[in-house]
Amino acid sequence: MFNDIGPLELVTIIVLAVLVFGPDKLPKVIQDVTRTIRKIREFSESAKQDIRSELGPEFKDFEFEDLNPKTFIRKQLDGDELGLKEIRNGFDLKKEMAEVTDAVQGRESEASASSTGAPAASSGRVDMTKKPEEPGQDDRPPFDADAT
Repeated sequence: MFNDIGPLELVTIIVLAVLVFGPDKLPKVIQDVTRTIRKIREFSESAKQDIRSELGPEFKDFEFEDLNPKTFIRKQLDGDELGLKEIRNGFDLKKEMAEVTDAVQGRESEASASSTGAPAASSGRVDMTKKPEEPGQDDRPPFDADAT
């Protein structure tokens, strides 16, 4: 229940409780708190039993922890690690990187070949090293003074 509270925090809480409630009232406060926690647990368990009885016999093995999405998926996949093995085996990172490297090196050699005079249009690729041509005065659309 208190898995995330360390020993230093527990000592701090005890010291604060003694200072706030005093050594005389502290045992009564602890009894009241434990009684309240016990009643909350009993209420929770009775609510779970009521829900199980209302769901019927087909949900007799229903666990409320299954409502957590991660738990539900793990239970449905039966320990398949969410299909990660299939994803890992589906591609080879080294092979992918080698293909990308080859493609980049291949394009650099074609770009240098096109700058030496080889036609870039024959390979079906656009030369990205050239700047686009600026449109001339004649390429502008006609200005319509009445439309503005």
